[in-house]
Amino acid sequence: MRIVVLGAGIIGVTTAYYLARLGAEVEVLDRQRGPGLETSFANAGELSYGMTSPWAAPGIPWKAIKWIFMKHRPLLIHPSLSPAMWRWCAQMLANCNAEAYTRNKGRMVRISNYSRDSLTELMRELPIAFDQRELGTLQLFRKQKQVDASKADQAVLARYDSPFEVLDRDGCIAAEPGLVHVADKFVGGLRLTADRTGDCRMFTQALAEKAAAMGVGFRYNVNIDGVAMANGRIVGIDTSEGRVEGDRFVCAMGPYAPILLRSIGIRVPIYPIKGYSITLPITDPDAAPRSTIMDETYKVAITRLGNRIRVAGQAVVAGYDRKLGRNATDSVRHVVSDLFPRGGDVSKAEGWTGLRPMTPDGTPCIGPTRYDNLFLNTGHGTLGWTMACGSARIVADIVMGREPEVDMDGLTLARYGHAVST
Repeated sequence: MRIVVLGAGIIGVTTAYYLARLGAEVEVLDRQRGPGLETSFANAGELSYGMTSPWAAPGIPWKAIKWIFMKHRPLLIHPSLSPAMWRWCAQMLANCNAEAYTRNKGRMVRISNYSRDSLTELMRELPIAFDQRELGTLQLFRKQKQVDASKADQAVLARYDSPFEVLDRDGCIAAEPGLVHVADKFVGGLRLTADRTGDCRMFTQALAEKAAAMGVGFRYNVNIDGVAMANGRIVGIDTSEGRVEGDRFVCAMGPYAPILLRSIGIRVPIYPIKGYSITLPITDPDAAPRSTIMDETYKVAITRLGNRIRVAGQAVVAGYDRKLGRNATDSVRHVVSDLFPRGGDVSKAEGWTGLRPMTPDGTPCIGPTRYDNLFLNTGHGTLGWTMACGSARIVADIVMGREPEVDMDGLTLARYGHAVST
């Protein structure tokens, strides 16, 4: 069976790998010069199994109003006349209640936990170096009210068997000794002990090499122009290098999936949410982070990746704008300088921006569509790296006619009222 995968980011490459492992003939198409060069390029580096949660949560609308008045605010919305933007925002607001949050988190954790186990298995099978660590994530609280509010999260973590530790100031410093220099700036934290860290781009590129050795074909610098249809089925993908034919197709195009899918009548509610990161060299290993610290106030993640520090955050609602403005990384620079002033050289930081493919309920869209030979693996938002192996393994099983090991209820387009092939 010949399968064409659209997209060579972390989602597309893992999907290709799992398909090849099941014996499929696979070809991957991507417009970039290599794998992992868009959303996967410089993300936060978190494998956040314990922090798998939808952005749409009770209290978020009120928090969003308060963020407007912060200098280094986590959320920025550029007013637009785009109906797609306002429709997506309205759908997200509709999910900002306790019932929807519990339902959506349950769906997301189902994928995340499976992904954690799948990555563990993959690492046993394949020697891949990607600056990986298994030291957890520390959610850092600057205010006591954040500590108190975390009790609700603790209950959810316990429900889904996600191990955690509640830490006071001294406990946070024991977990992240570099914080000793700024002990007056926080009051406590929640440590998610099962979380990992690692460089997503390094992993994507290394796995692409392994997949190529298994026979997967990768075609780069190829623009995807459209979908060729005949008799109600997909027969090929029209590209800048001609038509690429196949038996089955997987769309793993991240934030660009809605544009292609719209051309064949599938309206998937995914919107591009812009984020920023910087990567800087470590100057004092003892004063740098050991793993990932999530600053709850600014919603910025600081992660150690080998001899580098990656700092990522902000959510900018601005459509497909990928410009890295002059002051775009000011917020992430502020947070790393505030918490780890001696750890790295911010003057040598490299800035980056990317688009996260967000659904309004946080859960990705994976599995079948109304066309019996077109499948989706997209819409992972900020959790593409976390969910990659799990969602790829699920989709590979479905494409190959196998029963997935994860309950698919609520994971497909059917939850948005779309008909899907069975």
